[in-house]
Amino acid sequence: MKLRIRGDSLRLRLTRGEVQQLRATGRVSATTDFGARTLEYALATAEVDAAQARFEGDCIEVTLPRTTANAWADTEQVGIEAEQGALRLLIEKDFQCLAPRAGEEDSDTFPHPNADSGASC
Repeated sequence: MKLRIRGDSLRLRLTRGEVQQLRATGRVSATTDFGARTLEYALATAEVDAAQARFEGDCIEVTLPRTTANAWADTEQVGIEAEQGALRLLIEKDFQCLAPRAGEEDSDTFPHPNADSGASC
């Protein structure tokens, strides 16, 4: 899972395996080790009315309504957008890059919808 924070925007990009794990277990997470502390970021599903994010301790967690997350996981829908006050949330399926980049591993990503168009990243 990839995490991008830019201003008041939080974006999570999930591989195929992570989307399957979210669908099967209701939660997927990743960590970044800073030495003395570790940041965890997670996406979960629950019986909630709307997407919500929280930052407690060393964990950023985004929770989606279970029905919304399952519909996203089971279809070709690329992303889920939501707002929580000033915070913009974007959850997306991670696509293969159209042009290979050194150090990037994308074997578990979704096929890029523009792969046959000749476009590049």
